[in-house]
Amino acid sequence: MTTIISSTSARRGDGRASGAQLTATSQTVDTPDGPFTILAREDGAVLSSGWSDDIGVMLERIRPADRPGETVAGTIAAMDAVRAYYDDDLAAIDLVPVAQFGGPFRTHAWTVLRTIAAGHPVTYTEFAAASGRPSAVRAAASACATNAPALFVPCHRVLRTDGTLGGFAWGLDVKRSLLDREAALS
Repeated sequence: MTTIISSTSARRGDGRASGAQLTATSQTVDTPDGPFTILAREDGAVLSSGWSDDIGVMLERIRPADRPGETVAGTIAAMDAVRAYYDDDLAAIDLVPVAQFGGPFRTHAWTVLRTIAAGHPVTYTEFAAASGRPSAVRAAASACATNAPALFVPCHRVLRTDGTLGGFAWGLDVKRSLLDREAALS
């Protein structure tokens, strides 16, 4: 699994250009769950993705300091993984590089999300424990809520303690569809 997640903002000197200096590429494809858009850096790492064709919505998912200054339409290699996922290759999303920035717990939690197997959702309590802070259920839920590269960092695989869906930025219908797809193929 390739992951580019940093606890340092690009703006604070981690060797990368600040968000305002970056140009992101955007691409949208149709999926059974609706239009799916990716915003990616020049190196192909996914900054933001989700079930909308509104670039503004994708940009809002990225922390303001890390938002690209410009977006251009183009072809993104990660979109091949989206197509493969919807063609029943659930593991295709696991190898896509992502770039998102947050504090130490949040970045670790995002890495842990990438280890949750398709077809085997966990509860927020289990996710908090797997992230090393069993009592930090709200912080674990916040990591899901602020996750920008949806699908590639599969926050949809986390459920409420009672097994109900909980929230999902892209709607509960999409979350249910993703979980049903993964359960049927796992």
